Amino acid sequence: MKKSLIALALVGAFAAPGAVQVAAAADEASPHTITGNMTLATSYRFRGIDQTYGKPTLQGGIDYSHASGLYVGNWNSNVSSGAGFPDGNLEMDFYGGWRGAFGDFGVDVGAIYYYYPGSDGGVLDTRADDGPVTNKEIYLGASWKFVSVKYSYSIDDYFSLRGTSTNAGKSTSGTSYLETNLSYDLGNGWGVNGHVGRLYTKNIKNGDYTDWKVGVTKDVSGWIVGLSYVDTNADGNCKKAFQPYCFSSSNSDVSGALVTNTSKTKDAGRGIAILSVSKSF
Repeated sequence: MKKSLIALALVGAFAAPGAVQVAAAADEASPHTITGNMTLATSYRFRGIDQTYGKPTLQGGIDYSHASGLYVGNWNSNVSSGAGFPDGNLEMDFYGGWRGAFGDFGVDVGAIYYYYPGSDGGVLDTRADDGPVTNKEIYLGASWKFVSVKYSYSIDDYFSLRGTSTNAGKSTSGTSYLETNLSYDLGNGWGVNGHVGRLYTKNIKNGDYTDWKVGVTKDVSGWIVGLSYVDTNADGNCKKAFQPYCFSSSNSDVSGALVTNTSKTKDAGRGIAILSVSKSF
């Protein structure tokens, strides 16, 4: 012990004048944080609805946050054109906002832009333009320990859709989604999670539905392995008329008209077990 103290004293005596100050400054936490994430899963469900026609998904994103609470980020996933993105196979989300913590309570407010490059949103609602499918939402969230709630509100046509049935052609702006989420740490790398959400559509017949999820996770050397069950009561029975969540394997724009592969269809809100592996870095 004495030899160690003497060695430290000698280091301090012969160190450059600013060395100690530089070391102390390096120890100070930076106000900037950049993180990345990636996930491989057997299926991609958005608000309980199948986005990949039951096929696997590879997802990833990057986030920047500041000590003030401000943040921006990008997240990406493969999708099926039959999920409402004619000729598209990629989802890109861009978001930003502010979050803060007050003891065990947290607040999150921001906006998100969903973008599907290569898709043709014009054939979904016979608009004059033929731009890609998009969706713009603002959101407000609150949390307490392991429970959180979030409200999202669409400020434009919901994923480029227009009204249906007696509301044909009307705007779907104002469609909203309310969700409650639970994530509890059991210790030793184990966790459980749950989710219940409700979509309230504007001018879309049979568009409203409730979705839910229960799952378990295990941290294996920094890799999060998850198994969950997702289900909804969305109207997707392909044997019945006017089921908005009966999706085909593909949609495309042919000479300005929407062409759907009606030979291959699935209930996009059906219950399913999903296995996933995620990593943050």
